Amino acid sequence: MSGDLFIIGSSGTRAYRTVMSAISENIANVSTAGYARRSVVTAESGASTATMAMYIARANFGGTQVMSVGRETDPYLDATVRATGMNLGSANARLRWLTDTETALNDGTTGVGALMTNMFQNMEKLAAAPSDTSLRVTTLDSISRVAQAFSQTANDLKNVSASIATEGQSAVSTVNRALASLADINNSLLRAQPGTSAYAQLLDSRDSALQTLSENMDVSISFGAHDSAEISFGGQTLVSGSSATSLSLTTNDDGTLGMMLADGTALAAPANGTLGGLFSAAQTVADRRSDLDGLAEQFATDLNAWHAQGITDDGAAGGDLVSWTGSAATLAALSVSPSDLALRSPDGTLNGNLLTVTSTLRGNGSVELNWTSMIATHANLLGATQAAVDTAASRNDQAVAAREAVSGVDLDMEAADLLRVQQAYSGCAKILQVAKETVDSILQII
Repeated sequence: MSGDLFIIGSSGTRAYRTVMSAISENIANVSTAGYARRSVVTAESGASTATMAMYIARANFGGTQVMSVGRETDPYLDATVRATGMNLGSANARLRWLTDTETALNDGTTGVGALMTNMFQNMEKLAAAPSDTSLRVTTLDSISRVAQAFSQTANDLKNVSASIATEGQSAVSTVNRALASLADINNSLLRAQPGTSAYAQLLDSRDSALQTLSENMDVSISFGAHDSAEISFGGQTLVSGSSATSLSLTTNDDGTLGMMLADGTALAAPANGTLGGLFSAAQTVADRRSDLDGLAEQFATDLNAWHAQGITDDGAAGGDLVSWTGSAATLAALSVSPSDLALRSPDGTLNGNLLTVTSTLRGNGSVELNWTSMIATHANLLGATQAAVDTAASRNDQAVAAREAVSGVDLDMEAADLLRVQQAYSGCAKILQVAKETVDSILQII
């Protein structure tokens, strides 16, 4: 009998020591990102193997044994968090760079729109006193300021494109590290024993790498032998078993982005995740740069054409006021003397050409209105993106909360479990003590 008690008591102390270790691990990692709560599965052990020569067992009890150390996870909730994190990563990237694009467009007092309006106001003042030299100088200066604003805006947008490309390179590096890490984890999972603490730790690392990967791009994830992760994108395998490939980012002349495998195989643009947001933002900035180039060309063409239809004080046709050689960055005011302004109309009216400013340079289809339309379009896109970020953040918070309800560590529950397990451990120790005392008493009688 005492032999059975020794076996039962020792099996209980071993099992509950493992359970207490798991509880301690949970408490220690309560704030560790990506940690899934550990649980220990125990089962009744096999029949006692007592072999006392003078003892015939009437009932066989074998105590308890640890079957496995598990992780409290739900694959559906994990996949949901990856999906919502992917959407949030994309929305945040787009919002960040669309906001910077709005800043670069500069619709304030020093931007193209405000300076263009100021230029027209100066022309109206000059129309009232076309012979006033100071007003002529002011008008020429305001034209120069508009040209400078176009050039500055073009350079600022180009810098935004370059910054997006820089962040894209960083995101691709993060993706490559996650892919390499997953390959290493897969290799370790194939060698580890399922149901052990080490195996659970590897699964935590796997899920953390998958979360990082999903936040950056919309990869396809599946699971193979020993819970190893298989990753693909656009029909190309990125991780299979212990093998992983790497990605590289390319930047086009207009600031848009491209992506390819290490062997040069071109990949489609990511549609989601941080990289998806960066690709989308890069395309938007490229569109704004193209629109700005078009406005700069229209400004130079319209302004020079308006000036060419006028007559200078010397009776000559007006020359070009600004130059443009292919992009807004090259737009520049030419050196024109105040006396060379062609303010007269062909019939000799002193301010005749100035009186045509509204009909030729302003109104429907003008640079002024097209600029306003571009700013409004971008503002609407930015507002929609902000709404998308708010929605994505809310859904991600809900998904994380649902996963934490399953995988997270509740200190109150862990404390209660610790007390229960401590009592059980003490009970098993007491069984060993009683068995020892029983054996001692039998030996004393003998």
